[in-house]
Amino acid sequence: MNAPLPSSALGVLPTPPAEPFPDAPTGGPAERATRAARQAEVVQALRAVLPAHALLWHREDVVPYECDGLTAYRAQPLCVVLPETEAQVVAVLRTCHRLQVPVVARGAGTGLSGGAMPHEQGVTLSLAKFNQILQVDPVSRTATVQCGVRNLAISDAAAPYGLYYAPDPSSQIACTIGGNVAENSGGVHCLKYGLTVHNVLQVRGYTIEGEPVTFGSRALDAAGLDLLSVVVGSEGMLAVTTEVVVKLVPKPQLARCIMASFDDVQRAGEAVAAVIAAGIIPAGLEMMDKPMTAAVEDFVQAGYDLEAQAILLCEADGTPEEVAEEIDRMLEVLSGCGASRLEVSKDEAQRLKFWSGRKNAFPASGRISPDYMCMDSTIPRKRLADILVAIAEMEQQYGLRCLNVFHAGDGNLHPLILFDANDPDQLHRCELFGADILETSVRMGGTVTGEHGVGVEKLGSMCVQFSPEEREQMFSVKRAFDPVGLLNPGKVIPTLRRCAEGGKMHVKKGLLPFPELERF
Repeated sequence: MNAPLPSSALGVLPTPPAEPFPDAPTGGPAERATRAARQAEVVQALRAVLPAHALLWHREDVVPYECDGLTAYRAQPLCVVLPETEAQVVAVLRTCHRLQVPVVARGAGTGLSGGAMPHEQGVTLSLAKFNQILQVDPVSRTATVQCGVRNLAISDAAAPYGLYYAPDPSSQIACTIGGNVAENSGGVHCLKYGLTVHNVLQVRGYTIEGEPVTFGSRALDAAGLDLLSVVVGSEGMLAVTTEVVVKLVPKPQLARCIMASFDDVQRAGEAVAAVIAAGIIPAGLEMMDKPMTAAVEDFVQAGYDLEAQAILLCEADGTPEEVAEEIDRMLEVLSGCGASRLEVSKDEAQRLKFWSGRKNAFPASGRISPDYMCMDSTIPRKRLADILVAIAEMEQQYGLRCLNVFHAGDGNLHPLILFDANDPDQLHRCELFGADILETSVRMGGTVTGEHGVGVEKLGSMCVQFSPEEREQMFSVKRAFDPVGLLNPGKVIPTLRRCAEGGKMHVKKGLLPFPELERF
């Protein structure tokens, strides 16, 4: 097996405090003094380009930014900036570039791979105030939005025109479109409607030098290289996104959902492959194992079959005639694959109830465990049953429980490993467990991520999937946009040295220091 994967006031002081983090848990006196001096320099420079309320550096003000949804690993930046205009974003980037200070862009902080975790010697650039929907164009079926607009808010704004934005991550009530672009997020309906990259026409933002850059266009195609598909999913390593043009699609006339129960996970996995093999592309095709079903049913009372070893949620949408035909075809396939129970939503309320359980899988898991680590990998659909069997064996090996929920139609896994982060041994076993799932996914012909990104969590596993030559090509793209390596450094692409060291992440007292890197 591969090496372990760990996976105040807002007012302005005359000068930044000499020792702003007196109880910081890492670093000796000399290191802390150096940090304090660097912080004073950076804060002083940023105060010249930002209003007082847009700059935070006191410990109590920056602690809320020390992690994203991956709470096991944390770091505190030199300061946090909250610009309100693009001119201020440009000023921040140019200042940081001049001072050679790393910059980590942050949206809502709902990411699950540590992609927005701060750099301890850097600046966290919060884009939370860029939350305006600039235009909804029902004729071209597009919406132009700032990066801090919530995913669900786009659909709310488009609803009066009978349109909506298709990608629907489970965190859509909170996650922002800028974060969706960074991670190439999907959701339960991405099987039919695609990921973020399939639903975005244009991304506009700025390089680390503060130069404007536009990827894609409002037209159906853009001249030159397809750089839009490069920036979508780049995790903030190439540019800082400020504005996005998204596609809107017509709201279906009707949607119905089948809840299919199986008394054997093998049959459930085979049923997923059989539905797709039959030429059916459901609007959604999700899978949950029995432990996950029990957790969400206790939380939201979605009406799930608690006796089933696994359940599938299979949705059809479109015109009433299209839905009726697709539902009948799916029922036939699912029955032929040994479904023990089939229930079709009777009305819209029941359909939403079925999906409420799936959408609340993560908070439901949080109710039964002090902590959980949500993994994210992708495998061929035909191997779904195999990975479930392998994960069950890993539960015994590492002595930890795992609840499983999948974007089954895409082969995108989301195993949730339950543990207590206050117990170092449990955290260590959780890291080993997660690394094993990712490596097993690669062995089965899959990849170490689907929609949550790499961040810091999966650096070790990137060493398993990609060769040194492939990783160098990734660095070449990074250098083309960010020659000095200041945007979100230490994330996504492991260096040769890190892979030589086994991809290990060195965690001290709950903080994840950023070791010196060869280049980035």
